[in-house]
Amino acid sequence: MNHALGTPIQGVTLYSFTRAFHAREYDLEGLIRKVAAEGYGPGLEVIGFSSFRGFPEIDDRFAGWFRDLVDEVGLVTTSLAVNADIGIHRDRLLTQDELIDYMRRQIVAAAKLGFPIARVQISLTPDSMEQLAPIAEEHGVTLALEVHADQYASHPRILALRDRYEQVGSPFLGFTMDWGATVSGFAPSLLEAYRRRGASEELLAKVVDLWNGFYEQGPPADQAEHGQRFGAFIGLAAQNGRPDLGIDFGINGTGLFGPARVDDWLEIMPWIRHVHGKFFGIDEQGEEPSVPVRDLIALLVDNGYNGAISSEYEGWHWNHWQSPFDIIAGEQAVQRSAAEAAGSRMITDAAEARAILDAHLRKAVRA
Repeated sequence: MNHALGTPIQGVTLYSFTRAFHAREYDLEGLIRKVAAEGYGPGLEVIGFSSFRGFPEIDDRFAGWFRDLVDEVGLVTTSLAVNADIGIHRDRLLTQDELIDYMRRQIVAAAKLGFPIARVQISLTPDSMEQLAPIAEEHGVTLALEVHADQYASHPRILALRDRYEQVGSPFLGFTMDWGATVSGFAPSLLEAYRRRGASEELLAKVVDLWNGFYEQGPPADQAEHGQRFGAFIGLAAQNGRPDLGIDFGINGTGLFGPARVDDWLEIMPWIRHVHGKFFGIDEQGEEPSVPVRDLIALLVDNGYNGAISSEYEGWHWNHWQSPFDIIAGEQAVQRSAAEAAGSRMITDAAEARAILDAHLRKAVRA
């Protein structure tokens, strides 16, 4: 390696606490204060449409209140998750001009709220990203397209985006690395959720065996193979007397637990601007049993990554018996330990995080 080791910034996305937010245990301000008080920051990621009423229209008074609150509690805004949903009308898809305008409004909102990154989605094509680049530059917001299962870094759609980024040459175009693309095992907490729904041990063993077989094969070559894998989970449920669980098996087994290998991320490493530290639970040994967190942190450190990692706890969808706050604390401890084992550290100081994040986002890509 001809570069210094990376020092990733510790952070979290409020998405991890969706269950507590929906249950009205915390409002937006309460969650932000909780993140700061419990030391889950300094990095703070928020989903626009989930957390901000009227998004993407943000008035100056609210934006000022939000930025003041973040400063007061000592957090650092990292990424605003925005949507690229071309199907927002019931009767038609957005035209290209409408899509660009829709994204422009969200980029403006990100800038107004103080977010240096807007996480965008795979529905944006290379042409759309190129068209959005000058808008991103105008407002100082990096567009980091999320590489999420069932995509993966070496997927043709992702490589086409990477190649276009290289042609355009803008430091405001990049990727969000989502660890869900590189899962190494079926999440035990989800198996427990199925168990609580009456699934037999025999069926759960077959689900794990099916997923493990797909893991050995690696990611699906195309959408047809993805569909075949989805159908295999549905068939397995039906054959074992639980057709009601088939869609659930398929969604999670193919769309949430991506079977790519850790080193697949090297295909786009120079363009990774943000990281979703996707995970599903922490076991009795204090480790994440289904996501290779330590290997992923080592990869980022070894390749000089100085951006933020938003711990993204996805287990809240099914795990209603454990506290997401305790689980996040456990996963972040794994990240810090892994960074130290790789010869570096995680940044937990807000001032240091701000300085290093700005330099990280403005660097030129030298592939």
